[in-house]
Amino acid sequence: MGEALNRDFRGGDYATNVLSFPFEAIVPEAADDLEAAYCGDLAVCAPVVAAEAHEQGKTLDAHWAHMVVHGVLHLVGFDHQHDAEAEHMEATERRIVAELGFADPYAGEAAPVSEVSNGAASG
Repeated sequence: MGEALNRDFRGGDYATNVLSFPFEAIVPEAADDLEAAYCGDLAVCAPVVAAEAHEQGKTLDAHWAHMVVHGVLHLVGFDHQHDAEAEHMEATERRIVAELGFADPYAGEAAPVSEVSNGAASG
């Protein structure tokens, strides 16, 4: 699922962990009538999330929490295409994940912030 959706919506030829489909991107003319409770849809590829959790030495619950937070932030306009955006998004993710009772999802990560899996269907 993750690879097919990523290919169809982002042009990527690999399975991704989470894709975000903001409501206004799906139905632009309906954006003015958007109810605050609905931001869009998330597609989470469970096998990818499980593999990443194992590879990164994280609990499955913690990584799922991080991926849902990451995806929802994309739904409300966050991005990580540029370093400044990525730093702001990661700081927000860290704060929310900590409030949920999980450890820093980026602790020990060596990759530059702009190379973290995008996850947003809109790029």
